[in-house]
Amino acid sequence: MNQNEYQFSTFKNASLMNFSLKTDREQMEASLKKVKADLGRSYRLKSGEVFQKNDRCVSVFNPSTPNEVVGYVESASKEDAQQALKTVYEASRFWKQTPVLERAKLLEKLADWMEERRCELSSVMVYEVGKNWREADADTCEAIDFCRYYAREALRLSKPIHTQDVPGEMNLMTYHPKGVAVVIAPWNFPLAILAGMTVASLVTGNTAIIKPAEQSSVIGAYLAQGLKAVGFPENVFYFLPGKGEEIGPDLVNDERVDIIVFTGSAEVGLSIIESAARKPGLRQRGVKKVIAEMGGKNAMVVDEDADMDEALLAAIHAAFGFQGQKCSALSRLLVHEKIYDGFVSRFVEAAKSLRVGPAVNPEFQIGPVIDEVAQKRIMKTIADGASRMRVLYQKKEIPSEGWFVTPTIFECLSRDEKLFQNEIF
Repeated sequence: MNQNEYQFSTFKNASLMNFSLKTDREQMEASLKKVKADLGRSYRLKSGEVFQKNDRCVSVFNPSTPNEVVGYVESASKEDAQQALKTVYEASRFWKQTPVLERAKLLEKLADWMEERRCELSSVMVYEVGKNWREADADTCEAIDFCRYYAREALRLSKPIHTQDVPGEMNLMTYHPKGVAVVIAPWNFPLAILAGMTVASLVTGNTAIIKPAEQSSVIGAYLAQGLKAVGFPENVFYFLPGKGEEIGPDLVNDERVDIIVFTGSAEVGLSIIESAARKPGLRQRGVKKVIAEMGGKNAMVVDEDADMDEALLAAIHAAFGFQGQKCSALSRLLVHEKIYDGFVSRFVEAAKSLRVGPAVNPEFQIGPVIDEVAQKRIMKTIADGASRMRVLYQKKEIPSEGWFVTPTIFECLSRDEKLFQNEIF
């Protein structure tokens, strides 16, 4: 089909659900019940399909209720990583020849597939990573948006670009696929970021190894199922859950890899950049492209002429949304001295109104952190900070079961304070 014969609609963001409406609440409640009944299923390497559990499967737990298994995921070995590389490397030869229109249409189909299952996908994230209803729905909507937006952008970028006029010459710039992409995704946006990095790779004609975080491999399996269901050829993607420290270096350093797309800590991201800069052998076709989104320490500045109500709402949401487990989370609030006392007192009172509890219950605005390791690290940081700084607020009433942390607000008067400088994730 000629590209001009198929018209995509104008891009429009997926609409968020409104859980103040009874119909939306009932739809989500029904989905949560359905997904809960399916907890404990096992998911296969490569395709993400449900299969009979084997001894290579690892458990993925619900951080709100740690004794509840969300699913069992087959964990990749070094040998599996090599098989995945071989598979997608060979498939890249034909996939890059597939017309961009056909690839873009598959992304549109994947977006439709997600929209039909949006509550189911959101429910999986509620159980698997402890996102509350609104956060989970927003994650699903962003994944849908990535599919639709990248489909349209791929078509736009596929057209030759005229660069300059020189008599007797035709000067056109075109983009071509690089080859094999390794997608290394985080658990905090377990569908949106994983889907976005994956479909961006696929729609531009690259094959992809999909490496989700260990804590969010079940929703990764759902993505792999969706890719297969809408018609992506079997070997152009490979679902490869496993321990990052075991299979990550093999993926990053392999000569067949052309692109590494990573979201995570600065420490790991910088090590990937360093490794990718070394050419390991003659088979490597060029310089590896690394796209790394890494951590930071975000601040909000509230000036003396700010709208106090708007600033307060924005600060509360930014600081405590998804338990602050976002690279965009507000962790430093800088308030002008003329409004400091009034604004900070209101900020503390607003924080007191937030309730902490299991993510499945919409009464709670704050759920668990991702696992026990994170819980212990954050609680240790809070105790350490309390020994040096004034604690403006610390919530004491939190569930005893689950990986919950006491929301805490410190008054920090020195920019040299390590809590002021270091991201606590």
